[in-house]
Amino acid sequence: MSVNEFNHKPAVEIVGKTVEHVDEGLRQYMIKVFNYMGLGLLVTAAAAYIAANTAFITWLFNIDTTTRTVSMSGFGYLITFAPLLMIFAFSAVINRGSVAATQTMFWAFSAVMGLSLATVAITYTASSIARVFLITSATFGAMSLYGYSTKRDLTGIGSFLYMGVWGLVIASIVNIFMQSSGLMYAISYIAVAVFTGLTAYDVQNIKNLYYHGNSAESSAKLAVSGALSLYLDFINLFMSLLTIMGDRR
Repeated sequence: MSVNEFNHKPAVEIVGKTVEHVDEGLRQYMIKVFNYMGLGLLVTAAAAYIAANTAFITWLFNIDTTTRTVSMSGFGYLITFAPLLMIFAFSAVINRGSVAATQTMFWAFSAVMGLSLATVAITYTASSIARVFLITSATFGAMSLYGYSTKRDLTGIGSFLYMGVWGLVIASIVNIFMQSSGLMYAISYIAVAVFTGLTAYDVQNIKNLYYHGNSAESSAKLAVSGALSLYLDFINLFMSLLTIMGDRR
């Protein structure tokens, strides 16, 4: 049999789709997921920059010029916890809302997250932010590639890591009031390990979920949901590494 004859043989069908169609569809789907994620990060960066360089920053903090002390305002706490509350709302939007509503929720979440991260721009030097961003991008890219290409089932690892995420959330909330630098660094080191592993798991999970999309609308929602998962992995990994490696002003 010649090479040309082999290439023209019908491909094996998978749930009514040929292997070539599935592979090409998966590639386009993953590109869409990463495009959403990348644009979400741009929205976050823009919101953080604008907030840090305008009067908005004074809404987040109470600044006493006499004693030279700075404390978070009530509005600042609201903005800090708003992304966590929006994550729960996001699930409801995906289940009951339209594709447009899901996308709008994602962009709104990205913007609010940027506002909550406005203090990063005034706490750390620009050079250290850029350096940590590059390190985060390299780590995220490597783990994404692993998650996409590995044949190993990461489901068990992912379930364990997500339990770790809830532990980190609780510890972080407690440390807001304790203000313990030791606990802060412990949380950061653990978070680096957790979100590095979750990046690989989430990419594999997004890849697997592609085959469960039974309509164009459900596939579009899954793409946004997958982008949110990867976005959160990247942001948390970046913030943890910045805490460990960042140079304060």
